[in-house]
Amino acid sequence: MSEYDLVIRGGTIADGSGGDLIDGDVAISDGKVSVIGTVSGTGREEIDATGKIVTPGFVDVHTHYDGQSIWAEELSPSSSHGVTTAIMGNCGVGFAPCRQADHDMLINVMEGVEDIPGVVMSDGLPWNWETFPEYLDVVAKGKRDIDVAAYLPHSPLRVYAMGARGAAREPANEEDLAMMRKLCREAMEAGAIGFATSRLSIHKTADGGSIPTFEADIAELEAICGGMADAGTGTFQVVLDAFVGWDKEYKVIERVVESSGRPATFTLASGNDGPPRWRRVLEMIDRTNSYGGKATAQIMPRPIGLIAGLELTVHPFILCPSWAKIADLPVEQQVAAMRDPAMREALLSEEFEPGHPFNALARDWNWLFPLDDPPDYAPPKEMSMAGQAAAKGCTPQEIAYDRLLDTDGKGLFLAALGNYENGTLASAHEMLSHPHCIPGLGDGGAHYGAICDASYSTYLLKQYVQKANGFRFNLPQAIHMLSHKAASAVGLNQRGLLKAGAKADINVIDMDRLELHLPEIVRDLPAGGQRLHQRATGYDATIVSGEIIRRFDQSTGARPGQLIRGA
Repeated sequence: MSEYDLVIRGGTIADGSGGDLIDGDVAISDGKVSVIGTVSGTGREEIDATGKIVTPGFVDVHTHYDGQSIWAEELSPSSSHGVTTAIMGNCGVGFAPCRQADHDMLINVMEGVEDIPGVVMSDGLPWNWETFPEYLDVVAKGKRDIDVAAYLPHSPLRVYAMGARGAAREPANEEDLAMMRKLCREAMEAGAIGFATSRLSIHKTADGGSIPTFEADIAELEAICGGMADAGTGTFQVVLDAFVGWDKEYKVIERVVESSGRPATFTLASGNDGPPRWRRVLEMIDRTNSYGGKATAQIMPRPIGLIAGLELTVHPFILCPSWAKIADLPVEQQVAAMRDPAMREALLSEEFEPGHPFNALARDWNWLFPLDDPPDYAPPKEMSMAGQAAAKGCTPQEIAYDRLLDTDGKGLFLAALGNYENGTLASAHEMLSHPHCIPGLGDGGAHYGAICDASYSTYLLKQYVQKANGFRFNLPQAIHMLSHKAASAVGLNQRGLLKAGAKADINVIDMDRLELHLPEIVRDLPAGGQRLHQRATGYDATIVSGEIIRRFDQSTGARPGQLIRGA
């Protein structure tokens, strides 16, 4: 008779603490780690991990699986890249609390901010909740491969408490603030992991308006986070508007952390050009933590940006006036039309018309690169559309146009918005090396037609550990960032560690086989919607609560994932 449910034998263990690697076995019983070291007993099932690394499951702190966790059982791409815990509800957008009359408004916000087609949400969600605790109950009843936790999102909370005044961004009065504080406490007591908001000016609704939380007074955020203080739990997540200046915006962190006593986490990136303002932000974070508060910055390990292409949300010609003539045609017919000399001349000469701010990124020729298989997210500057044009003596528009024709409209572009300062990963590496920074901003479950960054865990291992082209992390450092350090930033202090008694969320990874593949379009959303997906090879096994959910990069069909109620 087997002594354990599962034994992983002979692997090199990175336990998530950042400490030294050890060679040994891991035994699992009843969903928890029983033994680490030498396991003499047998398992009902065994995995040979010889030559492989054994790690805790990764924790992705910035996702938007608020809808996908209900309409799908696999939270991919995240679960395809070793993630066993995903935190959703980021940026203050989500689906609860919500009265029936406000469904369309929340869909409008989510469609604009997170690039999820409205029909996907209207058809894919049952909308059988009103309060946030009721929404959590619906999530808890679902079947999925990995665990999820949820923030209380500011936009629906504000509209629920204030009605049309909240959507119109009117100032909250004392009664409004008291109501939001009360609802925040109730959400924390029901299991929310914290409260999330966005102040980012480029976060727009689908019809181009500002989201309900834009320019909300700091006093409103202090009042709501007071609900977390009342409950004695919860993390404050915020997307600050770096465009107005960090000295002004970081005061939001300082005031909320001081008034509520709760920890904060926010997104930080470097610009590609100009002075390194992010170093000043690191100093601010150090100050917060030295004064007894807790603030953590989330850093994307590769350039922040978009993927552009004819079949996606944005591409280099989408807002040219002549594009409207062929915008609704199938890609094959679009390419045929683009081969016409008159259409070519028009699209190459026209300027963009006004549109969503994201569209302009696909025209920043200095930072627009080809994305091929295997994808290079740190390409040399001379590979940009501007760099290639300078070498060939033509315009960047021509380089981009010809790439689309040469690939029959299938060619993809990487539009690098930030974190690629001076064309290197130096700034991302330095920020990730900081004691109060963690990897994040994968955005899984959102930006279905423009971003596929939920693969950042695989990229970090591949780029910074395996390749290490001048910017290196050793394996224990990298695993610590992806697991326990990330978990601790949002209060999940018992996750991301391999130790006796810990929850058995584990990866077995073949570093020699580890590869990241080109993003691809899959059509598996409700109402026939499409999304970007990105596969990896090299994950021999991913385990959640002792059950193997993926084996050799394929789903096993196991669905042990649960809703995490509170930190």
